[in-house]
Amino acid sequence: MSKNSISSNPNGERPRMSEAYTPLPPIERCPGPDGLALAYRHAEGAGPLIVFLPGYMSDMAGSKAEAVMHWAVRHGRACLLLDYSGCGNSAGRFADGTLSRWRAEVLHLIDKVGAGTADRPVLLIGSSMGGWLMLLAARTLTESRGPSALAGLIGIAAAPDFTRWGYDADQRAVLASGKPVYEDNPYGPEPTPTHPGFFADAEEQLLLGQPLAITAPVRLLHGQRDADVPWETSLRLAETLETGDVRVMLVKDGDHRLSRERDVKLLLSALEEMLH
Repeated sequence: MSKNSISSNPNGERPRMSEAYTPLPPIERCPGPDGLALAYRHAEGAGPLIVFLPGYMSDMAGSKAEAVMHWAVRHGRACLLLDYSGCGNSAGRFADGTLSRWRAEVLHLIDKVGAGTADRPVLLIGSSMGGWLMLLAARTLTESRGPSALAGLIGIAAAPDFTRWGYDADQRAVLASGKPVYEDNPYGPEPTPTHPGFFADAEEQLLLGQPLAITAPVRLLHGQRDADVPWETSLRLAETLETGDVRVMLVKDGDHRLSRERDVKLLLSALEEMLH
């Protein structure tokens, strides 16, 4: 399985929304927890802060991330898009990225814009690997600041624990030995790497199979023609979450990216429903 498929692929099909897009907020930069410059877009607005977390090797230029920001600006909602270190317009090397590092960066930017509190909770949206990161960030917020800091979660083909089910035994052995694994990249000429540091850290961040103390509302979108993240993963995640307010929305003809116009409309409909 190509780990590039765990991304949100910014070069994928862009939704052709009938409503005209509004201008995006400008890209800003600030030092991250370790001093690296992190790129982000922030729109001020009412209600919980919507935070979009892109997938592996993706960034805030992805079609779903931009659609969420456009929707937020049109409706006067607060929203944050971001690039992890080593991705997009942020500084750093992708080879140094880990879930732990990127989670710290996400929480740092949430703090910078004054959210993640009972007075200004966050609504996290995570695409593919970003869905795993979404769960880790949500758990940290809940444990450190209480359940009221979290307004809800929306997963798009969320891929928690993909280091366990996304690699064969030979690949796992190579990564465990401290060497990277390279796989074919259907979206570009360069192979997609998985670095041993990311793999080792991810193996310490496994979530499925044990209760996950998140009580906020959760919506999980998944295509049943997803060749990269089995749609049953969202069912397993629903069972893992402690919240009783969880819905799994399966798209029978949907692929991994869920980036068609009707898929994006489903995402925005779920977002709007959670904010009202």
